[in-house]
Parts: sequence; C-alpha cells; structure tokens
Amino acid sequence: MPVSYDLPLPTTLEREEGSDERWVLNFGPQHPATHTTLRLMLALEGERIVGCTPDIGFLHSGFEKLGEHLDYNQYVVIVERMNYVCPVSNDIAWHMAVEKLCGIELTPRCKAIRTVLAELGRIQDHLLNIGVSGLDLGGFTAFLYGFNEREIIYDLVEAISGSRFHPSYTRVGGLAQDAPPGWAERVLDFVRNRVPPALRDVETLLLRNRIFIERTKGIGYIGHDDAINWSLTGPVARASGVRRDLRKDEPYLCYADNWDGQGAPAVDFRVPIAHGGDVYARFLVRLEEVRQACRIIEQVAERLPEGPINAGADERYMLPDKREVYFSIEGLIHHFEKVMTNRGFQPPVGEAYFANETANGELGYYVVSDGGRTPWRARTRPPSFINYQVFPKLLVGHQISDVPAVLNSLNIIAAELDR
Repeated sequence: MPVSYDLPLPTTLEREEGSDERWVLNFGPQHPATHTTLRLMLALEGERIVGCTPDIGFLHSGFEKLGEHLDYNQYVVIVERMNYVCPVSNDIAWHMAVEKLCGIELTPRCKAIRTVLAELGRIQDHLLNIGVSGLDLGGFTAFLYGFNEREIIYDLVEAISGSRFHPSYTRVGGLAQDAPPGWAERVLDFVRNRVPPALRDVETLLLRNRIFIERTKGIGYIGHDDAINWSLTGPVARASGVRRDLRKDEPYLCYADNWDGQGAPAVDFRVPIAHGGDVYARFLVRLEEVRQACRIIEQVAERLPEGPINAGADERYMLPDKREVYFSIEGLIHHFEKVMTNRGFQPPVGEAYFANETANGELGYYVVSDGGRTPWRARTRPPSFINYQVFPKLLVGHQISDVPAVLNSLNIIAAELDR
C-alpha cells in the first residue's frame, strides 16, 4: 500500500497529476548494485524519484578506532581494507602520512616502485568501474573485458608482495621487500600489450551502443560549481570540469621533480577533464585516466632506479633486513625490539596530514602522535564518503532504473563509508 512520506530533502518537482501520495521503496541492501551494504530509501511518485535518504552501510568496521591500537606498520592491514578494489593505494597513502610525521625521505627506488603500484591500483579500480558501467545496465561482456586484465594486476602484486589480494606491502620508510628480477618487464608488457586492446574492446562495445549512451548521457548531472561546493574530488569532479589533481597540484613520489635523485623531471601525463558532468562524462574520464596511468608506468618502469628500497638515515623507524634477522643475533634483537617491545618505533610528538590522488579522488590520512608506539588519533579522508554525499541530489528527477548507473558512476566503496 502507498504511504505518505515526507523526506527532509527539498525538491522542486511537482507531484504527478492526480497523485497525492508518495511511495517508499527500499533499494538495497540486498540489491546487487548496493553491494549488500547500502540501503537507499527512495521516495517515488510513480516511477520518478523525488527524494532519497541513504543509509551508508552495515559493516560496522571501526577502522579509525583500530588505528589507535595498532602500531604504524601494523595498521597497514586495516587501511587497505577500506578500499578492497585497489588496496595498495591505501597502503601508500597511509605510510606517506606517517613518513611526513617522522620527517623521513624515501629512496629513489622506493618512490619509483610505489608510483608504479599506485598507478596499477588506479587501473585496477577504473577497470572494475568501467566494466560494471556496462554490467549495471545489462551488458555483461564489457565487464569481462575489464576483469580479465585486473587478474594480471593481481599477478603482478602477488609477484612483488607475496600476497594477491591484500598485499600489506609498504612499511614506514620503505617497502616490505624489493621487486623480483624481471618484474618491471612484466609490468611494461602489461601496460603496452594488454591494457590498450581491452580499452578498445570496451569502447567499441559501449560507446557505439545506443542503449548505453541514452542511459548515461544527461543522467546524474552535477555542475562545476556544485562539484566544488560539495568537495568532490577525482574523476567525479573532473568530469564536471574541476581541474584538480594532487599529482599535479601537490606533487609527490615520481610526480615531483628529481624523483630519481639525479635531476629527473616529474613524469609527464595529462589530467583528463570533461564538462558533461553526467554518468557518461565520468565514464569517459576514467577511460582516459587508465591510458594516462599506463603512460606514467611506462616512464617509471623503463628507468627503475637501482639501490635500497628502505630509507636508512634513521634506523629507529626501519625494520632490519630479513637476512639480518635470520642470520645474525643483532638483527634478531633489532627486529624483536621493533615488533614485540615498547622500546622500538616511537615517532615524535606531533601531527601530520598527507593525501594521495587515488582512483576515486583525494585519499588523505590525518595522524596524531603522542610519542607512543601507536597513533593517538588516526583519521581518514575517504573519497567515497565525501563523494557519496551528493548522491541524493543526483537522483532527484530520475527513474528507479537510473539508480545503479548513477551509483556506479560515483564508484562507491562501501568500506570507505562506514566510519
């Protein structure tokens, strides 16, 4: 039966002629497009949405609180579960915030490997979103084109970290281990010979498809000024004409000059900008970002610097090399003190915030230290949580069938929403 339902969200839409009541529809959490964690309470007049009240999730993860009980290296296993689509991007962002707190300068080889992994994570995230853009609208083939290449990225991550899905690969001041021989060549083969054909297949299948175009163009529109006012970042903002990318505006790793220690300029790439502001524009921006990520990876992987992966200037923050731990008593004691006792890693008292440009936008970590082994506070600036706030605004005036398309265009990662 229909019920009266007055949402707190304002709307300028008139009710349908002859209708004096609104329907309430719970969209999710069981719906596949809501990933079994989101609930959308839609107010409907016929098939048209006049309001939406989202429930952000049912994970009850407590990720930020866990940061107060784990040390600065242990917490990496938590942050990468905030975005399980490209976990290594969270690893890098977290440890760069800690390194800013401690004043640690990374080695050229560490910067290069982290940059390659960050861009592989960007490709990994975008390929899934691009594929699901077709899947949510009834096209399964495009999803397979993207997902097949994501499997190769999992292979590359496993080869360098030893773990396929959650690598926990970064450490304060460096990496868990060095890249194996031939790894850079495998990466180059992937970005040169695997990704371009897959993107061409997706474009041929979807960008000439009348159904896909009509169900994405003009859907979920947000203008340039609104995108800024809502603090949107990443492809969602750039599809509305916002020229903002931390890799250009606040460069770090190989996006900054002299990343190899020998005066090398920052990697060369373009930041894709669109002005459509709709689902279609966000799809196009992500397509081009994958191509630019491949371009960045090629520049870095072709000249991967030699040398150490860990900053050795201050051994208070570094775990010893595994060979020292296994074959010398001094290395074993050093490792024991860092991991098992309170005499180990204790950063200075202070606070720091550092943000990376990840696939969804600005991912930042704010960390406060009281001088102990664990953070006093660890807070996250998750792009999905910020971008999701505009979702009810984008739905008003559309139909129920448009909900999956708009939701996917924001690329919501459920674990980033649940605080």
